[in-house]
Amino acid sequence: MYPSSHDINAKYAQGYAAAAPMNIHTRQSYPSPYGTAARWSTGLFHCCDDPANCLITGICPCVTFGQIAEIVNKGSISCAASGAVYGLLLGFSCLSCLYACVYRSRLRAQYDLEEAPCADCLVHFCCETCALCQEYRELKNRGFDMGIGWQANVDRQSRGITVAPAVGGMTR
Repeated sequence: MYPSSHDINAKYAQGYAAAAPMNIHTRQSYPSPYGTAARWSTGLFHCCDDPANCLITGICPCVTFGQIAEIVNKGSISCAASGAVYGLLLGFSCLSCLYACVYRSRLRAQYDLEEAPCADCLVHFCCETCALCQEYRELKNRGFDMGIGWQANVDRQSRGITVAPAVGGMTR
């Protein structure tokens, strides 16, 4: 039998309450009330939500990719190293898209995000810049300060400075 709307709403609210402070050592996601993968915090084409990142990604996507990769890898590979590899692969557009696609899949797995609007590789092949911007915004909305890297985020959390994840944006 199907759960009542009250059961779904209670589970949904309970999941958001549990996700309140950022904890970068545990897998944290915005739970879906239906037991399926969670939605992305922003859409693929919401690049104007963060115009500074949109500009940087448009001019030099290896910077944005490096920041994403360092957080997804939990600091095991530096931003500079990941960005440099991505930059070298940019000459072979298929290879850079495949490389970035792997990180999108890892990010989705860490936060139990839906594979939307289509398969990860298609998202990167068709709209690489928008995909990188969406991944950047997702991590930022989950409380990461993307400019300081993994270790500084860990240090910030260990000092007790936590940032509550953004639950949703206001719309008109």
